[in-house]
Amino acid sequence: MSARVTVLLVDDHAVVREGYRRLLEVSGGITVVGEACSAAEAYQMFCILTPDVAVMDISLPGVSGIEALRRILTHQPKARVLMFSMYEDAIFVRRALDAGAAGYLTKAAAPRVMVEAVATVASGRRFLSPDVAQALALRPVGAERATPDVLSAREFEVLKLLAEGCSVNQIAQQLGVNPKTVSNHQSSIRQKLGAETATQLLRAALRLGLIPPL
Repeated sequence: MSARVTVLLVDDHAVVREGYRRLLEVSGGITVVGEACSAAEAYQMFCILTPDVAVMDISLPGVSGIEALRRILTHQPKARVLMFSMYEDAIFVRRALDAGAAGYLTKAAAPRVMVEAVATVASGRRFLSPDVAQALALRPVGAERATPDVLSAREFEVLKLLAEGCSVNQIAQQLGVNPKTVSNHQSSIRQKLGAETATQLLRAALRLGLIPPL
């Protein structure tokens, strides 16, 4: 690793990226080498820049940051990706870690925690912000069988895109699969969540935090 830690920032809000860029660079020892606003752009930028750490929001337009994480790790298995989000729910933390994230912190964490997280992840260790660690510790026994977790990683992604108003064909294009596969996922999601209508699917997505409340 170079003397200075190189970072790729991924968030769909330019103001947020600028704030974190200033925070990281003023700390000393960290250089933000690039920014991205979507999963597709994050993957492209990562392949070009090969940063020490990618700091990526989960809630991106289109496919999520977790899907971007999977794509990056497929390209570079040793990539260090730090997920950050407004959500501290254990389900998001577990899904991110299961997908291969090197760390997770929330946007509610103190500024110094972001700097600490980047340094920790860059050194090859895992990092969880205190609020996230507490959420995991307080997760009820048997919670892995709770309703949200019955969805597979791909079903979780499909539900997010459906809730955003994407058609089956649009989802198939974004995920790189055929429309029939998406339709099968959609049927499975409806069955698992007991959602018979589009409105019920939307409510489920809101409940799971896949889309922000209106």
